[in-house]
Amino acid sequence: MSAINPRRWWALVVLAAAQFMVIMDTSIIGVALPEMQQDLGFSQGELQWVFNAYVIAFGGLLLLGGRLSDLLGARKVFTTGWVILIAGSVLAAAAQTAWVEVVGRAVQGVGGALIAPSAMTLLMMLFAHDPKELGKAMALYGAAAPAGGTAGVFLGGVFTEWLSWPWVFIIYIPIGVATLAATKLLPAVGGRRGGVDVLGAIAVTAGLALAVFAVVRAPEVGWSSTGTVLQLAGSAALLLLFFVIQKTLREPLMPLGIWRVPRLGSANLAMTLLGAAWIPMWYFLNLYLQQVLGYGAFASGAALLPMTVLLMIFMTAITAKLLAKFGAKPLIGGGLLVLAAGLLWLSAVEPTGTFAVDVLPASLVAALGMSLAYIPAMMAAMSGAPQEQAGLASGIVNTTYQVGAALGLAALTAVATSQGAGQLGNLPALTDGFSAAFIWAAVIAAAGGLLTLLLMRGDQPAPAPQADPSQAAHGERATA
Repeated sequence: MSAINPRRWWALVVLAAAQFMVIMDTSIIGVALPEMQQDLGFSQGELQWVFNAYVIAFGGLLLLGGRLSDLLGARKVFTTGWVILIAGSVLAAAAQTAWVEVVGRAVQGVGGALIAPSAMTLLMMLFAHDPKELGKAMALYGAAAPAGGTAGVFLGGVFTEWLSWPWVFIIYIPIGVATLAATKLLPAVGGRRGGVDVLGAIAVTAGLALAVFAVVRAPEVGWSSTGTVLQLAGSAALLLLFFVIQKTLREPLMPLGIWRVPRLGSANLAMTLLGAAWIPMWYFLNLYLQQVLGYGAFASGAALLPMTVLLMIFMTAITAKLLAKFGAKPLIGGGLLVLAAGLLWLSAVEPTGTFAVDVLPASLVAALGMSLAYIPAMMAAMSGAPQEQAGLASGIVNTTYQVGAALGLAALTAVATSQGAGQLGNLPALTDGFSAAFIWAAVIAAAGGLLTLLLMRGDQPAPAPQADPSQAAHGERATA
């Protein structure tokens, strides 16, 4: 057994701070989107790339980040991830054109994909000697996720309103430098020999990006146009190539045998549909507050705080207790149905609506559904995996959440645009478009809830999990 690290709690502070910042990296941009759109010339449909560029890079490379952490050493990969995240932040803050902004966000996503799995590996190294300490460390590390989401919503409004939108990226530079200086507190453990499935990582990331690009452009060029058909066919071919590589390679990113783990498939389906419903809700709610109700950046961020505070309270203090009492299946299925109810309520927004009537109650119902479903889905995906595959199961379920988020946002942006959301300044048309997006997000969430109740194996209530009650980490990226 390795010696107990006497500086492990200080090291946890570094890891929790990293978790806080990685989650805040998405939530902080939400209220800045309209200002970025105006300054950089994004169209209403293209604006989603500020979000999706990060999500695609992050989700597509998470498994590769975990593999590199094993092979090269977790501290080295953690440090490299921060260097890349800082570089992406500099590029995003300095962007003068839309495409440079998108590239900067993608670079940030690459950094996040290295930081997240290596941080979890380092935490396990530091606290695996004592299950009680590990549970406490996991709870503290997990609490940093919803805290980061909440802080991002507030700070994004502050920076955008009283400074300028580049500050939502500039803030990462000094914090990143301070984190790099503190990495000496982290254990330096060597890697091991093995192969890296770079081709598989490229195939899955490129396939996802091409699918999103096709869906984004389809309303403009036509769903049956040659370009759309070829792009979707190319995406399918790349994703098929990924699965062929996983089947034939000796050391793939995702050994396909992992899918024999009980409930992994149904939990990943639930997570995919959860991401596809929740992320578009958060995205279009930001736009409704600013483009229809006329809120400034700070007021918009403040308007989303009740929702994010509710998420933080439930994810850190209540959901684990409910999971211990009722098991995962009813919470996931019920949570998705509650989310669907909140989204359907949001679809009744009016051009002359108010926050108190049109936004607050419906957003709290939606947030309740999200907080009930996310952690149980994460734990259901991981609970049946043997110890040596727990990290892989966690990486897969986080990846499917990000994939669902990216594809859901692309599809519902196409829906919203086709229903009038591209007509800036036309409040009835904008509201109709946003309402259509909320309706279809509700359909997606309801489908996820019903499929979970039909397909997932039942489980007996079990003690609240010690490990990672807040892998809400990656899901809270959704709370934005």
